[in-house]
Amino acid sequence: MRLVRGIRGTGTVLAASLCFALQAGAQQNEAVVRKVEEHYNHLASLRAHYVEHYSGMGMEKSEEGTLLLKKPGRMRWNYAAPVGKVFVLDGKFGWFYTPGDAQATRVPAKQLDDLRSPLRFLLGHTQLQKELDNLAVTSVGAGFRITGVPKGMAERLKLLTLEVTAAGVIQRMRLEETDGAVTEFAFSGVEENVPVKDTDFSFAPPEGVTVVNGLPPV
Repeated sequence: MRLVRGIRGTGTVLAASLCFALQAGAQQNEAVVRKVEEHYNHLASLRAHYVEHYSGMGMEKSEEGTLLLKKPGRMRWNYAAPVGKVFVLDGKFGWFYTPGDAQATRVPAKQLDDLRSPLRFLLGHTQLQKELDNLAVTSVGAGFRITGVPKGMAERLKLLTLEVTAAGVIQRMRLEETDGAVTEFAFSGVEENVPVKDTDFSFAPPEGVTVVNGLPPV
C-alpha cells in the first residue's frame, strides 16, 4: 500500500512539474510574440537592406536591394539588379515590374499572395496570433524563431519562419512552399521611423509598358 501511494505521489509531482513547465513555456512564447508586436506597432516607417535567396524548380538565385515600409499598408522593394525591378504595394494594389518587360502586373492588395506579402502584417496593428496559424516559438542562441502559416496562404506556403532578436526585431524571414521551393530574406542596416512620403510608394509604368491585371509572377 505504501509503495502504491509512493508511486501515486511521485506521479502527481511529475504531472505538476510538467504542467508548470508547459505553462512557463507558453508564457515565454507569449512574451516573445508580444515583444515583436509591440516593437512594430510603435513604428510608422522602416528602411532596410535585404538579400533574397530562392531555391526551387531546379534553380537557385540571389538578389538584393532596399525595402521601404510605411503604415498603413505601403511597401516598396527596390532591387539593385536589375536596376528598376520593383514590387510596390501602394495600399490598394500590388505592382510588379522588371525592366525590359513589355507589361507591368497589377494585383488588388486583398488578392495578393506574393511571398513578400507576409510582411504586410507589420504595416498595420500587428497581431501575430491572428495572422499566423499554428504559431510556435523556439529559442535560438540569443534570439528566437517564430513559425506559422500566414492565414489564407496554406495552399501555397507550408511554413513561414521569422528569426527575431530578444528585442523583437525581425532579422530573417524564410518561406517554405508546398512544392518544396524555399525563399529566404535577410535584413540588415535597419532604419526605423525614417521620413517617407506616400509618393515613395507610387508606381507609374514606363512609356510603352502596358498594365495587366492578374496574379503576381513567380
